[in-house]
Amino acid sequence: MDHKHRILIVDDHTLVRHGLQAMLSAEPDFEVVGEAEDGHQAIRLAGTLAPKLILMDLSMPGTNGTEALAEIKRRYPNIRVLVLTVHKAEEYIREALRVGADGYVLKHATRDELMLAIRSILNGKTYLTPDVAEKVVNGYLGRGQELAGRSAWDSLTLREREVLKLIAEGNPNKYIANYLSVSVKTVEKHRSNLMKKLNLHNASALTAFAIERGVMVST
Repeated sequence: MDHKHRILIVDDHTLVRHGLQAMLSAEPDFEVVGEAEDGHQAIRLAGTLAPKLILMDLSMPGTNGTEALAEIKRRYPNIRVLVLTVHKAEEYIREALRVGADGYVLKHATRDELMLAIRSILNGKTYLTPDVAEKVVNGYLGRGQELAGRSAWDSLTLREREVLKLIAEGNPNKYIANYLSVSVKTVEKHRSNLMKKLNLHNASALTAFAIERGVMVST
């Protein structure tokens, strides 16, 4: 086939990247032109490799997927971006769509659904996995109540939400700092801000809150 759709895979897990590469490379009209393990790398490769489509994870060290997505769309608006993530909370979906995502698929999707999403987006459409589409619709229907008062959750930045998830998973400050490529002091500041904004006073309370909001799944 003379023309192939150029695809860039962005995920911080090597096995996920390699699995996606093998799956996509089996399609005669797809060509995986590169892989990135964080948002900063994704922004750079978007410019040098000129992909038609980017598969973008959201939670990554350093520059996260949402930040990278916003910057890529600002610099290269013609690149299509499909978010492929475990995050199903409405806040993640809403923010990804706000900064320009062309589609949103959860990582538990089937191969057939992922292929449908990719081909839909390459054809200029928007694709939302059914669970996500339902949340978006319900979110708009319930927006009247939500606008009546801004919740503490809404006041959290994306970075604070990411730190909340890492804290709730039981990770120590040093690990979180290394994962996000920031200082331990910065993590401590985020932790302090989280507790103040949410009016919570320990890691257990943060964990319970994270599960309630769908930021992480209880086991």
